[in-house]
Amino acid sequence: MRILVTGASVAGPAAAYWLARTGHDVTVVEAAPELREGGQNVDVRGTGREVIRLMGLEDAVRGRNTGEVGTRFVDGRGAAVAEFPVDGREGTDGPTAELEILRGALARLLVDACPAAVTWRFGDRIAGLTQDGDGVDVEFAGGTRERFALVVVAEGVGSRTRDLVFGSAPRERALGMYSAYGTIPRTAADDDWWRVLVAPGARQVMLRPDDVGSTRATLNFRTPTPELDGLDDAGVRAALRDRFAGVGWVAPRVLDGFDTADDLYVDWLRQIDCPTWHHGRVCLLGDAAWCVTPIGGGGTSLAITGAYVLAAYLSRAASPAEALTRYERWMRPLTTAAQKLPPGVPRIAAPRSRAGVRLLRLGARAAALPLLRSLAARLTSGPEATRELPALMA
Repeated sequence: MRILVTGASVAGPAAAYWLARTGHDVTVVEAAPELREGGQNVDVRGTGREVIRLMGLEDAVRGRNTGEVGTRFVDGRGAAVAEFPVDGREGTDGPTAELEILRGALARLLVDACPAAVTWRFGDRIAGLTQDGDGVDVEFAGGTRERFALVVVAEGVGSRTRDLVFGSAPRERALGMYSAYGTIPRTAADDDWWRVLVAPGARQVMLRPDDVGSTRATLNFRTPTPELDGLDDAGVRAALRDRFAGVGWVAPRVLDGFDTADDLYVDWLRQIDCPTWHHGRVCLLGDAAWCVTPIGGGGTSLAITGAYVLAAYLSRAASPAEALTRYERWMRPLTTAAQKLPPGVPRIAAPRSRAGVRLLRLGARAAALPLLRSLAARLTSGPEATRELPALMA
């Protein structure tokens, strides 16, 4: 089949790889003028790791590991409150996985692994589409019109193409939290831990290492409304300074770094609940279908797994309709589990009161004890699916 994949982050290139491997004529369209190689830390776990292994990329991903040695909760002076190291003794990943990599580095590995026959079309996007029982006529923003047997929408949580096809059916479930991500200069005081400060006022400050000599910073805060949406860059930076005034530790340094960061990205966290992931000859994959947010965790692994499962069923089913139904049936339990947050999350993870912060730190200390660390690792590691992957018919 001639298949169009829209989106070239992680889900799209992973789908292009497996679809091309199983004999399809694949085109990938991406609105950005070139592959976006920026982004924050992501991890590969569970069945996602098994798919990476099947692609022959496990060593390559490990070679681009960020070097993160574990997760450390700190107080307002930066002193350790609780630590969850990556030591392999628990038999499962904890907050920090064994395979941690920058999103852009993973995207590059996936793109480079794709067969040469895959066509890449950057700087374009889908402007409209119509479909019948045999295929989809796609109108591109660049002015061309082409026909495909199947369209795979592997865009982000705010997918325009999804909205063109599914209208208002997908429901956004806001989690009441913003995340601001950016890259800042590394200093001598930085180490290889993922350091997390939870501060009163429902605020979090995080620093993470990378493998390119800089530091990845995150500012999270809870709020009932998407107050930063619609602000320009200057307005966003001013709002973050106001929100994180007086937090201490490295918050002033992060705010200064965000003033000049060329990759500052602010996200109003929300899950996507879509009643169905396919409509005719169009299907959804990754965040466009089931965004779990960083709070739920495992989004990258789910995207990689979904790409394989989609290609596997397309290689085996009697019709695209049957394949898409079986793909959704296989993936739904994983995404539903990932979206099911523990009671009170994210509220208890970002308390407003000082008493709430003290209670959270006590809980973190207890969870870091050797007797409880295995349980804590399972609770914080995201979806660790152990289901057998469907067979691929090459």
